[in-house]
Amino acid sequence: MTVAVIALTAVGCGESSTSSGTSDEESGKYTGKGIGLAYDIGGKGDQSFNDAAYAGFEKAEKEFSIGGRDIEPQDGESDADKVQRLTQLAQAGYNPVIGVGFIYAPAVKEVSAKFPDITFGIIDDEQVSAKNVADMVFTEEQASYLAGVAAAKTSKVNHIGFIGGVDIPLIHKFEAGFVQGAKSINPSIKIESQYLTETPQEGGFASPDKGKDAASGQIEAGADVLYHAAGLSGQGVISEAASKKVWAIGVDSDQYGQKALAEYKDYILGSALKNVGGAVYDLAKSVYEGKPLSGVQRGDLKSGGVGFADSNPKYKAMTDVVAAVDKAKQDIIDGKVTVNTK
Repeated sequence: MTVAVIALTAVGCGESSTSSGTSDEESGKYTGKGIGLAYDIGGKGDQSFNDAAYAGFEKAEKEFSIGGRDIEPQDGESDADKVQRLTQLAQAGYNPVIGVGFIYAPAVKEVSAKFPDITFGIIDDEQVSAKNVADMVFTEEQASYLAGVAAAKTSKVNHIGFIGGVDIPLIHKFEAGFVQGAKSINPSIKIESQYLTETPQEGGFASPDKGKDAASGQIEAGADVLYHAAGLSGQGVISEAASKKVWAIGVDSDQYGQKALAEYKDYILGSALKNVGGAVYDLAKSVYEGKPLSGVQRGDLKSGGVGFADSNPKYKAMTDVVAAVDKAKQDIIDGKVTVNTK
């Protein structure tokens, strides 16, 4: 029971990186300098959300030979900093220019109006309405529902946990789906729930130590399967779960396959997938082919935009769990189950 996602490669951290391609003239269509990618909090190397975006960026660069530049966020930055970053990419001729994360919404709205001939993309926000903007969003609640089913079927003590990075509507969708999925298996299951911070600026998506502490508390309370939607902070959740020999469920990318998490992979049951890399690739492809996407582009279970990764052989051996997750997926696709977003 898988969803096709663009595989991640090992990446290092840095303020920005640039590569150049050779096909501007060869394609006969594309006249930009390449793809401009601006990362969310946590930056490249988070083994989750940002790295998924980088995987799509890298695939498009190689396939279309168009080059690109990706830029890291700075600690404590303002909306003005994001405006400057996107403006810098647009002025340099990158096309498309993509903001990774809802925090780029004000910047994308402002900068896209100044560069109408460049296509902009924003991931996880659908409030920017412009002819040259693609709002790339996902039904995270559907993937999280599958995570909840897997967690409830796997738990030996009917006690599981959810750890969200920041207490915001986007992450509420992850929790809502997870809780609904778990309760579809066992209505009386006990579910711990915790958010690491109130705002992104406080480090909820970028603090593995906060994730580790939250996981420790939930495990001490009795939970034996933990699901995180916390970006880089999720590495702390996974490491703590592995150290206590309980299950962790990853998010956004197939975290079982991440090199930085290799020592913990035996305790990564699966991951709720969000094909961010595919969205980045599809937008770059549309611009390259001269037919840029715009408006809301929504990835769901039916389209393969979200799913549940089953890379861990231990998970595959749990035939009753796999069957329950497969059934839940089909029920959602068939419209028999509507997943809550709150």
